[in-house]
Amino acid sequence: MKNIDLRGVSCPTNFVKAKLALELLDAGDKVEFLLDDGESVKNVPRSLKGEGHKLLALTEVDGYYVLSLEKGEE
Repeated sequence: MKNIDLRGVSCPTNFVKAKLALELLDAGDKVEFLLDDGESVKNVPRSLKGEGHKLLALTEVDGYYVLSLEKGEE
């Protein structure tokens, strides 16, 4: 599974970077995004789900979060 580190990237730039990374994947591909606590973990998962992607898990690890996601249909 591809891992994309968005820690230290502010909102809404982290969502834009996540969206750009997803454009390079095929529907059904799985990816993990590393997100900071706070606005990032509140907004990015909700926004990606709203675009039709499937949230698989959101796990806290050592002060940051790992968002596992399956890319939705184009």
